[in-house]
Amino acid sequence: MIKKFFFIGAMALMMRPAFAQEPATGGVQELTLEQAIQYALSNNQDVRKASYDEQIGSQQIREARSQGLPQVNATGGLDYYPALPTQILPGALAGKPGEDIPVKFGKDYTASGNVKLTQLLFNQSYFVGLKAAKTTQDLYRLRREMAQEDLIYNIGTAYYQTLQTKEQFQNIEANLERLAELERIMTLQYKNDLVPKVELNRVKVNTTNLQNQLQTLTTTYEQQKNMLKFFMNMPLEQDVELSGSTSPLDNMVAEVITAEQALAQKTQYDLLNTQKQLQGYSIKNIQAGYYPTLSAYGQYGYNTQRDELFGSDVPWFKTSVVGLQLNIPIFDGFKKDAQIKQGQLEMKKINEDISKLETNTAVELTNALAQLRNSQNSIAVQEKNVELAQEVYETTNNLYKEGISPLTDLLDAEVSLREAKTNLNNEKLKYKVAQLNYLKARGELETLTK
Repeated sequence: MIKKFFFIGAMALMMRPAFAQEPATGGVQELTLEQAIQYALSNNQDVRKASYDEQIGSQQIREARSQGLPQVNATGGLDYYPALPTQILPGALAGKPGEDIPVKFGKDYTASGNVKLTQLLFNQSYFVGLKAAKTTQDLYRLRREMAQEDLIYNIGTAYYQTLQTKEQFQNIEANLERLAELERIMTLQYKNDLVPKVELNRVKVNTTNLQNQLQTLTTTYEQQKNMLKFFMNMPLEQDVELSGSTSPLDNMVAEVITAEQALAQKTQYDLLNTQKQLQGYSIKNIQAGYYPTLSAYGQYGYNTQRDELFGSDVPWFKTSVVGLQLNIPIFDGFKKDAQIKQGQLEMKKINEDISKLETNTAVELTNALAQLRNSQNSIAVQEKNVELAQEVYETTNNLYKEGISPLTDLLDAEVSLREAKTNLNNEKLKYKVAQLNYLKARGELETLTK
């Protein structure tokens, strides 16, 4: 799991586009887990986007409300007729029965200006839309919280993985010091013909191998720090040093809770229920299309017709009208019925997602608790193993100095001690990741920010 996590982060880092970041502060910045999380929550792009979506939700509420407020529009127009329209009238009107008389109507210029006010009086869809808009804002808020939880988990995993790699340096450097001392002694012994050259070369080979491991570990450590800075959206130029100080996980108590309790605390569960509520409003909005709508309107304006645009004695004539408009839906070819059935099927899909989450939460909680207990036991076993390996090494080293034990035994004891410490370090990392998984299963990752 950790290797996969590191690979994904490294690939994301390689594919990372250039974008604006906060400038590097210079020097080495010491980071605790809480500081890394807080920095990430303030700078990560996904969290920022989720925050923008939440603000969009606020504006959507304003948009939904606007439909119920008075709508005022002003219009104006000016028409010029180089050739006035002509109509044919019966000649009887002019005393010429049996003839058609062409008559031009209007003036060369026609101008008008109007102000119209419309007020919605009743529309069932409007009231449903208001409720849906408020619920949509809750949906965006929950999505922001989920983005924050995902980020906290990624930061926590990357932080502890990097911290454990850092602690590996102490193990390798201590071994290098022991081998350097052994090589110095054996060099003197070789010069005095007390040991064969092959034994000195064995020590040099082990030293070279360990130095290569140290170089590889150094590269890995820098890559892991870059991955952590990627999640934090921190400039890669900013050097950081992880602090091994107390973290919130150190005081975590694995209290047993039921899957139902864990589910109730999960943001994803709230998100699915909010989506279900929104889907319900969507169905009600379609059903509201069966209701009639009623609105009132009023219009006031002026118009005139003139042969000349300016200098004419023809006045502006005012006009006004008020009225009601009623729309009654009668038959739409079963369109709304089909839409309602689609919405009901979407509701069933959400219910399936909720059921799946309930099962998944129970599995996650059970597995996380099992992993916590297993990691605790493994750490205890590895600590005893390190003590035993240390004792074997010291005993073998003393026997070697006395000429009783061969060099091969000493080198094997050194390798065993190094492997025991490495295994202990890995178990500690697994335990930290298990703690993160347990908090995630409980829906309590946000406690790392408090």
